[in-house]
Amino acid sequence: MRAVCVIGLGLIGGSLLRAVAATGRRAWGATASEADAAEAAAAGFEVSDVATALRRAGEENALIVLAVPLPAVESVARRVAELAPHCPLTDVTSVKAPVADLLSRRAPNPFVGGHPMAGSSESGWSAGAADLFHGAAWVVTVDDGTDPSVWREVAGLALSCGAHVVPATAAAHDDAVGRISHLPHILAAVLAACGADGGPLALALAAGSFTDGTRVAGTRPELVVAMCEGNRAALLDAVDDALGRLGAARGALASTGGLRATITAGHSGRTALEAHRAQPTSPVTIDLDAPDALADLRDLGAAGGRVVRLDGHHAVGELPDGE
Repeated sequence: MRAVCVIGLGLIGGSLLRAVAATGRRAWGATASEADAAEAAAAGFEVSDVATALRRAGEENALIVLAVPLPAVESVARRVAELAPHCPLTDVTSVKAPVADLLSRRAPNPFVGGHPMAGSSESGWSAGAADLFHGAAWVVTVDDGTDPSVWREVAGLALSCGAHVVPATAAAHDDAVGRISHLPHILAAVLAACGADGGPLALALAAGSFTDGTRVAGTRPELVVAMCEGNRAALLDAVDDALGRLGAARGALASTGGLRATITAGHSGRTALEAHRAQPTSPVTIDLDAPDALADLRDLGAAGGRVVRLDGHHAVGELPDGE
């Protein structure tokens, strides 16, 4: 099984290194953070500087995983191109189209993007865990020109960490996470600021709804800024949608005192999420060597389906019934 080199050992990269090592696969990491490096080494993991890690990756033809914040991707990509230009490459960044575009210009490696939908408001090596990805969705991109063999490598990595794979194009991924990941960070920031403006009494009375709604506002601001600004176009669409709904709610509250339409729409949205998660599924098998494999994978992901295992050159998936 191909070795794995993880560049960046924060919450996601650190959890990935732990998860890969737990499978018995050869794995090592690198980080610019002296604190994260020291903690990872003290826990028994192989850690070095970025250049040493990438040279080893090149020598062993390892799968390289970029687990650095979006602003750092370009500088790391340059080192990859210099020291390990033939290794298969993936990432775990929260936006996909900007990363794919950057790597197409900076690194010649065969690349397939990835994004595990897992994490917390904590950061750094100490926040990670080997089981962070268990049961999580992990997007593995399927844009035109994707190399099926590299896609299998990246999908296999995700599956071995306990996740299920959701195939999607980079653009479709960015549109989706703009609504279900990046917009919640913006709304949580606004909600937390509004609550704090209520003063000590408001904070003393804050309970479950406020705590749950502001959880991600506890994330390090520089990480949220990089993530959200990196997905600017898709996030603008999501913010416009939210502002339209808030404007309608304000208008209704001011004119008639009624909020039924807003509250009912929100309840319906939450019910749709719960129904999707509870929906029975049917098995689907996709031949990854077939000419239409990428299209079939995209269709599976777009319909809310997922890949749950690889069987040789076949992806075995689950499709919600009725889709």
